[in-house]
Amino acid sequence: MYPDRPLSEAFERISSRRSVKAMDLQEPGPDTEALNSILDSALRVPDHGKLGPWRLVVFQHEDRADFGHLLAARWQVLNPDANEAQIRFEQNRFMRAPTVIAVISERQAGHKIPEWEQILSAGAVCQNLLVAASLAGFAAQWLTEWYTYDEYIQSLFKIGDHEDIAGFVYLGSANKKPDERARPDNQTRIQRWQQPG
Repeated sequence: MYPDRPLSEAFERISSRRSVKAMDLQEPGPDTEALNSILDSALRVPDHGKLGPWRLVVFQHEDRADFGHLLAARWQVLNPDANEAQIRFEQNRFMRAPTVIAVISERQAGHKIPEWEQILSAGAVCQNLLVAASLAGFAAQWLTEWYTYDEYIQSLFKIGDHEDIAGFVYLGSANKKPDERARPDNQTRIQRWQQPG
Protein backbone atom coordinates (compact mmCIF):
# COMPACT_ATOMS: atom_id res chain seq x y z
CA MET A 1 0.00 0.00 0.00
CA TYR A 2 1.16 3.53 -0.74
CA PRO A 3 1.10 5.61 1.31
CA ASP A 4 1.48 3.00 4.01
CA ARG A 5 -0.43 4.88 6.74
CA PRO A 6 -2.14 8.19 7.51
CA LEU A 7 -0.13 10.83 9.39
CA SER A 8 -2.83 12.37 11.54
CA GLU A 9 -0.47 14.75 13.36
CA ALA A 10 0.88 16.13 10.07
CA PHE A 11 -2.66 16.43 8.72
CA GLU A 12 -3.68 18.39 11.81
CA ARG A 13 -0.68 20.73 11.45
CA ILE A 14 -1.40 21.43 7.79
CA SER A 15 -5.11 21.95 8.44
CA SER A 16 -4.39 24.59 11.07
CA ARG A 17 -1.40 26.26 9.38
CA ARG A 18 -1.30 30.06 9.43
CA SER A 19 1.12 32.46 7.82
CA VAL A 20 3.03 34.63 10.28
CA LYS A 21 3.80 38.17 9.15
CA ALA A 22 7.44 38.59 8.18
CA MET A 23 7.75 41.46 10.67
CA ASP A 24 6.80 39.01 13.46
CA LEU A 25 9.36 36.35 12.54
CA GLN A 26 12.50 35.98 14.62
CA GLU A 27 15.38 33.67 15.43
CA PRO A 28 15.89 30.81 15.44
CA GLY A 29 15.59 30.04 11.79
CA PRO A 30 16.25 26.63 10.31
CA ASP A 31 19.80 25.34 10.63
CA THR A 32 21.50 23.76 7.60
CA GLU A 33 19.99 20.31 8.13
CA ALA A 34 16.46 21.63 8.70
CA LEU A 35 16.71 24.04 5.78
CA ASN A 36 17.90 21.29 3.44
CA SER A 37 14.95 19.13 4.50
CA ILE A 38 12.54 22.02 3.91
CA LEU A 39 14.03 22.75 0.48
CA ASP A 40 14.01 19.08 -0.55
CA SER A 41 10.37 18.78 0.51
CA ALA A 42 9.47 22.01 -1.28
CA LEU A 43 10.66 20.65 -4.61
CA ARG A 44 8.51 17.50 -4.38
CA VAL A 45 5.78 19.07 -6.48
CA PRO A 46 3.79 18.05 -9.56
CA ASP A 47 6.07 18.76 -12.51
CA HIS A 48 4.48 17.77 -15.79
CA GLY A 49 7.14 16.87 -18.34
CA LYS A 50 9.83 16.72 -15.64
CA LEU A 51 10.89 20.25 -16.56
CA GLY A 52 11.78 21.56 -13.11
CA PRO A 53 10.30 24.95 -14.06
CA TRP A 54 11.58 26.76 -11.01
CA ARG A 55 14.72 27.67 -9.11
CA LEU A 56 15.35 28.87 -5.59
CA VAL A 57 17.69 31.54 -4.23
CA VAL A 58 18.38 31.37 -0.48
CA PHE A 59 19.31 34.38 1.65
CA GLN A 60 20.77 33.90 5.13
CA HIS A 61 23.15 35.72 7.46
CA GLU A 62 24.91 38.68 5.79
CA ASP A 63 23.29 37.89 2.41
CA ARG A 64 20.10 39.48 3.75
CA ALA A 65 21.82 42.74 4.67
CA ASP A 66 23.74 42.85 1.38
CA PHE A 67 20.53 42.47 -0.58
CA GLY A 68 18.89 45.07 1.64
CA HIS A 69 21.42 47.67 0.49
CA LEU A 70 20.40 46.96 -3.11
CA LEU A 71 16.71 47.27 -2.23
CA ALA A 72 17.28 50.57 -0.44
CA ALA A 73 19.31 52.00 -3.31
CA ARG A 74 16.65 50.99 -5.81
CA TRP A 75 13.90 52.45 -3.62
CA GLN A 76 15.74 55.77 -3.57
CA VAL A 77 15.90 55.77 -7.37
CA LEU A 78 12.18 55.06 -7.62
CA ASN A 79 11.29 57.45 -4.78
CA PRO A 80 13.76 60.37 -4.77
CA ASP A 81 11.79 62.09 -1.99
CA ALA A 82 11.93 59.06 0.32
CA ASN A 83 12.84 59.95 3.90
CA GLU A 84 15.48 58.23 6.01
CA ALA A 85 12.97 56.01 7.82
CA GLN A 86 11.54 54.70 4.55
CA ILE A 87 14.99 53.98 3.16
CA ARG A 88 15.98 52.18 6.35
CA PHE A 89 12.79 50.11 6.20
CA GLU A 90 13.61 48.96 2.66
CA GLN A 91 17.18 48.21 3.68
CA ASN A 92 15.93 45.95 6.49
CA ARG A 93 13.24 44.07 4.56
CA PHE A 94 15.21 40.83 4.39
CA MET A 95 16.31 41.21 8.02
CA ARG A 96 12.72 40.54 9.10
CA ALA A 97 13.37 36.79 9.08
CA PRO A 98 16.42 34.56 9.57
CA THR A 99 15.95 32.97 6.13
CA VAL A 100 14.41 34.30 2.92
CA ILE A 101 13.89 32.15 -0.17
CA ALA A 102 13.18 33.60 -3.60
CA VAL A 103 11.16 31.25 -5.82
CA ILE A 104 11.69 31.83 -9.52
CA SER A 105 9.17 30.53 -12.04
CA GLU A 106 11.50 29.39 -14.83
CA ARG A 107 9.29 28.36 -17.74
CA GLN A 108 9.99 26.84 -21.14
CA ALA A 109 8.05 28.59 -23.88
CA GLY A 110 6.68 26.57 -26.77
CA HIS A 111 6.89 23.29 -24.84
CA LYS A 112 4.12 20.72 -25.05
CA ILE A 113 3.55 21.36 -21.34
CA PRO A 114 1.58 24.64 -21.25
CA GLU A 115 3.27 27.54 -19.49
CA TRP A 116 0.27 27.82 -17.16
CA GLU A 117 1.01 24.33 -15.79
CA GLN A 118 4.66 25.29 -15.34
CA ILE A 119 3.60 28.40 -13.40
CA LEU A 120 1.34 26.30 -11.18
CA SER A 121 4.32 24.06 -10.39
CA ALA A 122 6.29 27.07 -9.11
CA GLY A 123 3.29 28.09 -7.01
CA ALA A 124 3.24 24.59 -5.58
CA VAL A 125 6.90 25.05 -4.56
CA CYS A 126 5.92 28.17 -2.61
CA GLN A 127 3.09 26.34 -0.87
CA ASN A 128 5.30 23.34 -0.11
CA LEU A 129 7.83 25.71 1.48
CA LEU A 130 5.12 26.99 3.82
CA VAL A 131 3.91 23.50 4.68
CA ALA A 132 7.38 21.98 5.07
CA ALA A 133 8.46 24.88 7.30
CA SER A 134 5.41 24.34 9.50
CA LEU A 135 6.04 20.59 9.74
CA ALA A 136 9.68 21.34 10.66
CA GLY A 137 8.53 23.61 13.51
CA PHE A 138 9.01 27.01 11.86
CA ALA A 139 6.72 29.86 10.88
CA ALA A 140 6.65 31.36 7.41
CA GLN A 141 5.09 33.89 5.07
CA TRP A 142 4.94 34.00 1.27
CA LEU A 143 5.15 37.60 0.05
CA THR A 144 5.11 39.41 -3.28
CA GLU A 145 6.00 43.01 -2.52
CA TRP A 146 7.12 45.80 -4.86
CA TYR A 147 10.57 44.33 -5.46
CA THR A 148 9.05 41.13 -6.87
CA TYR A 149 7.88 43.08 -9.92
CA ASP A 150 10.66 45.64 -10.26
CA GLU A 151 12.68 45.21 -13.47
CA TYR A 152 16.01 46.12 -11.87
CA ILE A 153 15.54 43.74 -8.94
CA GLN A 154 14.45 41.04 -11.38
CA SER A 155 17.67 41.62 -13.33
CA LEU A 156 19.67 40.77 -10.22
CA PHE A 157 18.13 37.29 -10.42
CA LYS A 158 18.84 37.13 -14.16
CA ILE A 159 15.13 36.89 -14.93
CA GLY A 160 14.59 35.92 -18.57
CA ASP A 161 11.69 36.51 -20.95
CA HIS A 162 9.79 33.47 -19.69
CA GLU A 163 10.57 33.87 -16.02
CA ASP A 164 9.01 35.65 -13.07
CA ILE A 165 9.59 35.81 -9.36
CA ALA A 166 6.76 33.75 -7.84
CA GLY A 167 7.50 35.30 -4.48
CA PHE A 168 9.73 35.43 -1.45
CA VAL A 169 9.15 32.99 1.41
CA TYR A 170 10.29 34.26 4.80
CA LEU A 171 11.17 31.60 7.41
CA GLY A 172 11.77 31.91 11.14
CA SER A 173 10.14 31.38 14.50
CA ALA A 174 7.14 33.04 16.10
CA ASN A 175 6.17 33.67 19.71
CA LYS A 176 2.57 32.66 19.08
CA LYS A 177 0.20 31.57 16.37
CA PRO A 178 -1.66 34.46 14.74
CA ASP A 179 -5.37 34.78 15.36
CA GLU A 180 -7.54 32.91 12.91
CA ARG A 181 -8.69 35.03 10.00
CA ALA A 182 -11.99 35.05 8.15
CA ARG A 183 -12.07 32.35 5.51
CA PRO A 184 -14.62 31.39 2.88
CA ASP A 185 -17.11 28.74 3.88
CA ASN A 186 -15.60 25.58 2.41
CA GLN A 187 -19.01 24.33 1.32
CA THR A 188 -19.44 27.38 -0.91
CA ARG A 189 -16.21 26.46 -2.71
CA ILE A 190 -16.81 22.71 -3.08
CA GLN A 191 -19.24 21.25 -5.58
CA ARG A 192 -20.10 17.71 -6.61
CA TRP A 193 -20.13 17.06 -10.34
CA GLN A 194 -23.59 16.77 -11.87
CA GLN A 195 -24.23 15.57 -15.39
CA PRO A 196 -25.57 18.47 -17.51
CA GLY A 197 -29.18 18.31 -18.64
